[in-house]
Amino acid sequence: MQNQELIDHLFRTEFRKITAVICKLLGIEHIEIAEDIAGETFLSALETWPYKGLPPNPTAWLYAVAKNKAKNHITRKFLFADKVIPEITSSLFKEYEFDVEIDLSDKNIADSQLQMLFAICNPVISIEAQTGLALRILCGFGIDEIANAFLSNKETINKRLFRAKEKLRIEKVKIEFLPQAEISIRIDAVLTTLYLLFNEGYYSESQDAILRKDLCLEAMRLIYMLVENEQTNLPVVNSLLALMCFHASRFEARKNDKGEMILYDDQDETLWDQALIAKGAYYLNQASEGDAIPKYHIEASIAWWHTHKADTPEKWENILHLFNRLLAIDYSPIAALNRTYAVSKVRGNEAAIVEAEKLNLTDNHFYFTLLGELYKEIDIPTAKQHFTQAFLLARTSADKLLIQQKINKLIKLLQLRKKRVLYLQLRADL
Repeated sequence: MQNQELIDHLFRTEFRKITAVICKLLGIEHIEIAEDIAGETFLSALETWPYKGLPPNPTAWLYAVAKNKAKNHITRKFLFADKVIPEITSSLFKEYEFDVEIDLSDKNIADSQLQMLFAICNPVISIEAQTGLALRILCGFGIDEIANAFLSNKETINKRLFRAKEKLRIEKVKIEFLPQAEISIRIDAVLTTLYLLFNEGYYSESQDAILRKDLCLEAMRLIYMLVENEQTNLPVVNSLLALMCFHASRFEARKNDKGEMILYDDQDETLWDQALIAKGAYYLNQASEGDAIPKYHIEASIAWWHTHKADTPEKWENILHLFNRLLAIDYSPIAALNRTYAVSKVRGNEAAIVEAEKLNLTDNHFYFTLLGELYKEIDIPTAKQHFTQAFLLARTSADKLLIQQKINKLIKLLQLRKKRVLYLQLRADL
């Protein structure tokens, strides 16, 4: 691996660790300083390694440089303060100088990231800001990458993250393990952030990607950390991890060689990752403990049924039942729309059309795509109208391509029917 490739790889894996540990040491009000120290560490690697060669242990080298830079920052801070208010700071500096320890052990890195996750996922800032900060600080994503994930621009993302950091500073949010009672309250915000992060990758709206595996894998990495920690290994956490495992198991089957989307019905089942499906089943079973049944548990159960490709009555009746339960505890128009597909499998397309049209989601291309699917066996011209409207509303090239393919199939079918009608008329005339 070349120097640049190795540094890029280590930036993705180690930047977040260094930032989390140093930010925990300095306090969340100094989050930008922690990022700067981590960034300067990698700049040192860029400046040193090409000329002096790779160190025997590149990761240990980065940690040593980061420690020194953090200690130098603390030293400069206290020396400056000592000149301004010497009678107060001199004794503090001497004590701090000898006692400070930049702990980059595996345990402290894991603890710091978890504590940072709870600090970031604070209701005082918006969910978009929480997800953005998680991508930046805990996943090591650059501003360009975050802007791409949110279909935004660098300026907007920079402003959003700056305001979020400022709000956390003003509110004096601490980076620490919360009491168990507080974790139970705050875990929903943490899981919502990771759920949205996973969805950003799984249903990518980037013009050049239908699947951002990097976003999905980062969400899974963070939730694995929650499961591995005794305080946060809760049934609801296991249910979300199960959901992610089931969806991630189909990564390799969701795209063809050209990078085009492959829908569920057309996927090659042999490409599904059976090991991940088994993991998902394990975590779903772990999530069964306790009295409450969170929405993630129901969504994971629906996803589990989708790991069985065969269209059996039992499968779709169970999926429909689960959607009914999901909508009862956490209604959303998209979940209701997805339910109508299960209705078509159980009660037929006409019953599903009635259910779908009640939703009237006229600004959503998935709504018109589903109606097109439901009508294509009943009324081809009407199906074509719905697909055409879906095409106009679709925001990504991948969605537009998929919908255009559906329209083309209908056009060919109409042409074949016209030819058959003409053939029959000719035979009748003869």
